[in-house]
Amino acid sequence: MSYAILGLVSYLLGAVPFGLLIGKMRGVDVRTVGSKNIGATNVLRTVGKPWGILTFLLDALKGFVPAFVFPTLGNRFGLNFQSLEIAALIGGAAAIVGHNFPVYLGFKGGKGVATSAGALLGIAPLAVGVGLVVWIVIFYTTRYVSLASIQAALAVPIVGWLYYRTAGVAVPIALTLLAALIIVRHRANIRRLLNGTENRFKKK
Repeated sequence: MSYAILGLVSYLLGAVPFGLLIGKMRGVDVRTVGSKNIGATNVLRTVGKPWGILTFLLDALKGFVPAFVFPTLGNRFGLNFQSLEIAALIGGAAAIVGHNFPVYLGFKGGKGVATSAGALLGIAPLAVGVGLVVWIVIFYTTRYVSLASIQAALAVPIVGWLYYRTAGVAVPIALTLLAALIIVRHRANIRRLLNGTENRFKKK
C-alpha cells in the first residue's frame, strides 16, 4: 500500500503540464504551434528561451522530487518503505509515466526527457552526468535536440550496467526501460531525422 500511494502521488505530480501552463500564461497554447509538444524544447521555440528553461527545470523537478524527496518523507510520515532504492525507482518511474501520459490532458503528454533527467539525478547521478555530457556534445555538434536526447538516453543504461550493477540489477534494468521509453517517444523525430526534415537549432 505504501508503494501504491507513492506511485499515485508521483504520477499526479508528473502529470502536471508545466509547459502548457507556462505557454498559456504567455498567451500561447503550445499544443497548437511548433511541434505541438508540451515539453521544454517546444516552449523554448514558440514562447521564448527563458520560458523554455523554466519549463525544463520544473519538468526535471517533477522527476527529482518523487525519486529523491518522496521516499524519505514517506518514511518520516509512516509509510515505512522497506527499500528506499525501490521507492525511488517507483516514484521516479511513476512521475515519468505521468509526464508522458498525463491524466489531465487525456493521456497525451511530452516525451519525458527533462522529467527522466530529474528522476535519474535522484537515483543514479553518475548516469545523469554522463548523459548530460553526451547530450551537450551531440547537440552542439549537430544542433538537433532530438538526436542529442536519443544519444543521451542510450548512454545512460550503459553507465547503469557498468557502474550500478554491483548493488543489484534493479537500477540498471530501470535505466534500460527508461531509455527504451524515451526512444519510443521520439519515433516521429527519428523518422524526420532519417528523412532530413527534423527541426534544427541555428547557431547564433
